[in-house]
Amino acid sequence: MKVAVIGCTHAGTAAIVNIAKLYPEANITVYERNDNISFLSCGIALYVGGMVKDPQGLFYSSPEQLAELGVHTKMRHEVVAVDTDAKTLRARNFVTGEEFEDTFDKLVVTTGSWPIVPKFEGIELENIVLSKNFNHSNTIIEKAKQAKNIVVVGAGYIGVELVEAFQLNGKQVTLIDAEDRILSKYLDQEYTDKIEQSLSDHGIQLALGQKVTRFEGEEGKVTRVVTDQGKYDADLVIMCIGFRPNTGLLQGQVDMLGNGAIIVDEYMRTSKPDVYAAGDSCAVFYNPTGKHAYIPLATNAVRMGTLVARNLVAPTVKYLGTQGTSGIKIYEDNIAATGLTEAAAKDAGIEAEAVLINDNYRPEFMPTHEPVTLKVVYEPNTRRILGAQIMSKADLTQSINTMSVCIQNGMKMEELAFVDFFFQPHYNKPWNFLNSAGLGALPEVPNKQPVQA
Repeated sequence: MKVAVIGCTHAGTAAIVNIAKLYPEANITVYERNDNISFLSCGIALYVGGMVKDPQGLFYSSPEQLAELGVHTKMRHEVVAVDTDAKTLRARNFVTGEEFEDTFDKLVVTTGSWPIVPKFEGIELENIVLSKNFNHSNTIIEKAKQAKNIVVVGAGYIGVELVEAFQLNGKQVTLIDAEDRILSKYLDQEYTDKIEQSLSDHGIQLALGQKVTRFEGEEGKVTRVVTDQGKYDADLVIMCIGFRPNTGLLQGQVDMLGNGAIIVDEYMRTSKPDVYAAGDSCAVFYNPTGKHAYIPLATNAVRMGTLVARNLVAPTVKYLGTQGTSGIKIYEDNIAATGLTEAAAKDAGIEAEAVLINDNYRPEFMPTHEPVTLKVVYEPNTRRILGAQIMSKADLTQSINTMSVCIQNGMKMEELAFVDFFFQPHYNKPWNFLNSAGLGALPEVPNKQPVQA
């Protein structure tokens, strides 16, 4: 069995390692554009901020390790064309410029995503950089050493983590986003208001609800970011406005969403036989809505890559879908979310209600008892749990993993109210805050008349 893999970050690495172990007789070739593999891009802000001193820790595999498994690793090679009917591909060696053809019995497409870069006036100026891979992180670190005013465009997870890292390194930082709230894809306003206040309190300038219109510069270097509402000095600009799937190779050959994300079934099969896909190049089945969605997360990628290997010869293990579970630490606040926010549910046309719990996470007689804010979103007619968000200075983020399981299994608020959680004063209260959220959504008792003796 001859297997070709295009791309080797999270999904690609997971697929390759598992295919090699499950099918040691397979002839596996991986084509990777970069000179490194398996970089944890979620660690860029930690590296930039100096929390991670040795960047090698952000790699969990290497070409040498894959070679030890018998994998043919073609680094600095770009696949420029694929014919899924003829089962052939054409690749280019970046070093020599040579082009050659190869064949495959099975094709695994793990081409990932690439940052969205709008064609703003001045986008070509020096010191406007992206934040996606290891080379980007090194560029950011080097350029930030000389920069005084840094502007980050895009207030998602990467953008927010970067502005914190730059501020902690003594930089003047501005965060720009066209949305009127940061992290709006992940959190409702009860949370984003608090986080925005924290960023402002640390001296970060927020320019929300503003659209970048152009970049200005002198001597070929960026000096200013111009929006529809103001101008912001900048020695360095980081573009973090989102990602799109890198799937042009298969355009017109397999089914895709409108944004180019490849649609796969529950066994990671595309619409073309013997062609599999995983990771940021794909849409995922989003359990809260029951529809496919584009949710590029490393967790989705490694699961999907592993499933490619398990299902490469025959459909064996089904994909369970995702809730888009994620988390972030901003200064002292630990934040996590899963499923739909209340705002996202309503945008999707789903009737939704929510319970908001503000409590101390453990008994007040304990030496410390940090407050926790928990929000659980549910469908009032079915009582089905749709999403949850949590924030506390205590690390309670694992509770959101519990809520992810609840959503994945279709649990209702009544079940959450009375599910069995342990009690120990070091960790929680007799009524766990997850139980409390379920209790807060219990329906009215149908008959409130006193019982006759």
